Amino acid sequence: MPSRDEAHVRRLSHLDALEAESVFIMREVVAEFERPVLLFSGGKDSVVMLHLASKAFAAAPIPAPVMHIDTGHNFPEVLAFRDRCAAGLNVQLIVASVQEAIDSGKVAESADGMRNRIQTPVLLDAVEKYRFDALFGGARRDEEKARAKERVFSFRDDFGQWDPRSQRPELWALFNARIAPGESIRVFPLSNWTELDVWHYIARERIELPGIYYAHEREVVDRDGMLYAVNEFLPLRPGETSTVERVRYRTVGDASCTAAVRSDADTIDKVIDEVAATRITERGATRGDDKVSEAAMEDRKREGYF
Repeated sequence: MPSRDEAHVRRLSHLDALEAESVFIMREVVAEFERPVLLFSGGKDSVVMLHLASKAFAAAPIPAPVMHIDTGHNFPEVLAFRDRCAAGLNVQLIVASVQEAIDSGKVAESADGMRNRIQTPVLLDAVEKYRFDALFGGARRDEEKARAKERVFSFRDDFGQWDPRSQRPELWALFNARIAPGESIRVFPLSNWTELDVWHYIARERIELPGIYYAHEREVVDRDGMLYAVNEFLPLRPGETSTVERVRYRTVGDASCTAAVRSDADTIDKVIDEVAATRITERGATRGDDKVSEAAMEDRKREGYF
């Protein structure tokens, strides 16, 4: 019989426990659903989720394709990283294009140029086309108020819509995977992780990320206290002037709505120290699309957003 000291040594660390939970969730989905898919943006959370999937199903290949909803406003560094990741893991990469949907007249671009809302019909069209019944997403509950309402298995009706009042209980990690034809489940294996957990895990596993997550010099413009990169999707307005600042990105979204933060954190250890000291979530600090209204994210989720 092991001694008390031996039993203590065998206790899982915090990161080990989170990893084990995520791996269990992924295996449950693959066992219960016919056509799962991993949503992948090239951001840190989806990169960690893809890394967990490679662990969950080793030594076999990941038994699901990877899908990116490409708005056409992505950072070039992130797109290059996305393609490199998919090739390195030998997974099928499906790219659903918002620009193609705009060109064909399926969706119309809003006057402010932000494309987050018009990602939703493109996503739902892809789900219908490929008949996906379970979609892995990298969302975490600590990111934003609407995401804090999510279950791990987030039920979506046959229109792809989310209703927080119709979510299912998840007592003792028991997940209800029952769906009718046309319905689907969004699955969030990182639900119980925090931003700091993600960075500690990236450090431990030595996971590669797009370089924009680390401090670098970039031409930016200050709009309402947020630093946006000046680029083809976000040009200077009349009367604005740009500056070159040392910045990094805490989250990866469209170049037209994702702001950077001033930072000297050019290594993982420095990023961890910086994140540990902050009191604002990455979306709250850097995502202009979430500041449209108090319920901006929840409204998009009800329509079928990630």
